[in-house]
Amino acid sequence: MVESATPSANAKDIRLRAIYGASRDVVSADAARLQQVVWNLLTNAIKFTPKGGQIHVLIQRVNSHVELSISDTGIGIPESYLPHVFDRFSQRDSSTTRAYGGLGLGLAICKQLVELHGGSIRAASGGEGKGATFFVHLPLSIVQLEDEISPRIHPTAETQSAEAFLLPKLEGVHVFSVDDERDARELLQAVLEARGAKVTSFDSAEEALVALKTSKPSVLVCDIGMPKMDGYQLIRTLRASEPLVERIPALALTAFARAEDRKRSLIAGYQAHLAKPFDVGEFVLVIANLVGR
Repeated sequence: MVESATPSANAKDIRLRAIYGASRDVVSADAARLQQVVWNLLTNAIKFTPKGGQIHVLIQRVNSHVELSISDTGIGIPESYLPHVFDRFSQRDSSTTRAYGGLGLGLAICKQLVELHGGSIRAASGGEGKGATFFVHLPLSIVQLEDEISPRIHPTAETQSAEAFLLPKLEGVHVFSVDDERDARELLQAVLEARGAKVTSFDSAEEALVALKTSKPSVLVCDIGMPKMDGYQLIRTLRASEPLVERIPALALTAFARAEDRKRSLIAGYQAHLAKPFDVGEFVLVIANLVGR
C-alpha cells in the first residue's frame, strides 16, 4: 500500500517512510477493507501535506493490539475540530473544502470499517500547521497451532461482540444497494454479507431502475444525494410503477440527517431513514425489520 502511494508522494516531493515492527503479530480482518482504510489515510496525508513535507507510517504492537499510525507534517487540525474529524460532511473550513475537495465522508467510512473489525481509530494534532497523526488500533488474533488436537478458546477472548450474537441473520435476503460512492457501496456490502445477505450494488439510480424492471429484491437501500437522478426521484419512479400490495421495502441511507430530510424521505416513499455514518447494529436491525425478520 505504501508502495502504491509513493508516486503521489514523490510528485509533491514528500518523503514517505514506513517502519514495521519486528514481531509477526496477526489480526483477524478483511484485507481488502483494511487496505481501503490505509489507502484513505495515506491519500489524505499526501493531499494535506505541502510540497517538501514528510509522512511516516509505523506499525507496532501495543499491548493486546496492533497499532498503525500515519503521521504527516501537513496543515494540521485545530483542537476544536478534532472531536468532529470523523463526522460525516465535517466542515472545518469552507475555504479548505474548496481548496482540497472531497465530501468529508472518507474518514467517517474509515471509522466504520475499523470498528467493524473490533478496533478503534483516533486523530491527534498539535494544531494548525503542525501536522496530524491518525492511529488505528486492531485487536490481536489468538492463533491456534495446527498440531493442537482439540479446539481451545481463551477464556477472555471474544471472537464476536455480544451485539453480533444478538443481531438477526439475513440469510435469503437480497438487497439492492444504490450509492454513487464506491466506499459506501463496499461498506454496505461488507456489513450485509457478514449477516448472510446477498447484495447487488449499483452506482446510479438509473442503473438500479433498469434492474428493478426485471428483478425484485427483498429490500432496497438507497443514497439520496446522487448526480443526475437522486434517491427521491428513484423511489417516486419505483412507487409509481409497482402495485401497492407488492411494494419493495426501501431504506434511505443518507448524509442528509435533519428531521425534515427524514420526513421528505418517508413522504417520497421510503419506509425508513438512517443517517450516514450509520451504527452497524441499528442498520442491520432496520433491514431485518423491513423484511420481517
